[in-house]
Amino acid sequence: MRPFTFFERLSKAFHDYPSLSKILIVSTISGGGLIVYSEANASYSNNGVETETRKKKVVLLGTGWAGASFLKTLNNSSYEVQVISPRNYFAFTPLLPSVTCGTVEARSVVEPIRNIGRKNVEMSFLEAECFKIDPRTQSNTFNIPGVEENCHFLKEVEDAQRIRSTVIDSFEKASLPGLNEEERKRMLHFVVVGGGPTGVEFASELHDFVNEDLVKLYPKAKNLVQITLLEAADHILTMFDKRITEFAEEKFTRDGIDVKLGSMVVKVNDKEISAKTKGGEFSTIPYGMIVWSTGIGTRPVIKDFMKQIGQGNRHALATDEWLRVEGCDNIYALGDCATINQRKVMEDIAAIFKKADKENSGTLTMNEFQEVMSDICDRYPQVQLYLKSKGMHGITDLLKEAQAENGSNKSVELDIEELKSALCQVDSQVKLLPATGQVAAQQGTYLAKCFDRMDVCEKNPEGPIRIRGEGRHRFRPFRYRHLGQFAPLGGEQTAAQLPGDWVSIGHSSQWLWYSVYASKQVSWRTRVLVVSDWMRRFIFGRDSSRI
Repeated sequence: MRPFTFFERLSKAFHDYPSLSKILIVSTISGGGLIVYSEANASYSNNGVETETRKKKVVLLGTGWAGASFLKTLNNSSYEVQVISPRNYFAFTPLLPSVTCGTVEARSVVEPIRNIGRKNVEMSFLEAECFKIDPRTQSNTFNIPGVEENCHFLKEVEDAQRIRSTVIDSFEKASLPGLNEEERKRMLHFVVVGGGPTGVEFASELHDFVNEDLVKLYPKAKNLVQITLLEAADHILTMFDKRITEFAEEKFTRDGIDVKLGSMVVKVNDKEISAKTKGGEFSTIPYGMIVWSTGIGTRPVIKDFMKQIGQGNRHALATDEWLRVEGCDNIYALGDCATINQRKVMEDIAAIFKKADKENSGTLTMNEFQEVMSDICDRYPQVQLYLKSKGMHGITDLLKEAQAENGSNKSVELDIEELKSALCQVDSQVKLLPATGQVAAQQGTYLAKCFDRMDVCEKNPEGPIRIRGEGRHRFRPFRYRHLGQFAPLGGEQTAAQLPGDWVSIGHSSQWLWYSVYASKQVSWRTRVLVVSDWMRRFIFGRDSSRI
């Protein structure tokens, strides 16, 4: 008897519980997800007497960053959560590069999903494959021939374990008798494709693992090992401050890691990788192992869903600031499957003006505009970003500047053309959020808090006024708060870029990295295990045993 597919389970759920009416999609870096949600309805006996009130049903598919954050934050006992995922744990993905080289053990970065969540919220777990997804399609291979067949990906704990085992295998094979030096060099040539945080961290971890631990076990291989990092852009770590990028490239050069910038991979076979430069020059690089780290591709289930709702030409689901999929009021998308499509001010400029012009006079007084100013800042975050970039204290400064540039002496009122002139550059500050665990975790927390307050906010909306339409939104829109980012560079040195344009590079930043990553673990168990792994590494070195 074959097991039910996810669609069959979902169909059965809708038949058993016809009150299921709202679907929310949650997709994260290391696992996609789907939430089915229904309002709590009373059930009745045959004589029409109310017998009990059912809890609000929530079916969560996926145990990645957004899903785990949602479970950990949800604190309303009126919900009943059913979690469905092919894996029964949450993985702390930022430490996966450390798992590849034994700096941290796999058991230290995973937490059973049954241990996550509030005790007052009823939760059950079902280990099931919802869609027939090839795990390798998580990564963006750009349809390059041979990538899926010959490259390692670093998205899951199992990926890290396979990479760790392959590294040891490469040294063991290179130690066999009867091989010439050229073949040994090929086996010990490790290629990393992608100069983002994951690729850079893996390259630095591998460098330290080889030079601090493996050369002691395989002394004859010391001068044969080579690590190459291929990056299609002009620099690595392009999302970081220029000072960090330059330091990282210089350090890799000193460490002997060969960084090839402007190199685009065009083909991979079982022994060689072919790349070309922007100038059109081709090169063929023999390798022993390749780790592919070039971003996240769209999963098949998301592609199918996008086609159904008319978003088939996009790379990710478009949502509004409340994480609702555009065109689907009852479907929400979080994490790496989605991108927030921030509405542009200029698209709504006429509606904004009309909303503020209560007297229909054709002009706005400053008092009239002040009444909707806070709602505009809530609805359009690019306004605040633009004001900050210009060193302005408020939107009135922007309006006055526009009037002065247009030769207007008016300071009391403005018309729609002056408003357009003032806000015409604001939309240039619109930026897409990165597909990181930090973003997904904040989105999961935000959505759970919305669920907790749903009943209250139905009666007392807290969101900004609707520019198009009447009334206010139920919730304030999601706002990502960037808490900084780290890039471990090996040799106990880490680059840190924190809010306020604060940049630190060196050993002190490494200790900050240790502190932050230990504190961000989802349980005290994983905190203790991760810290003990780091301490063991300092005392005994990394674990190079085969997995």
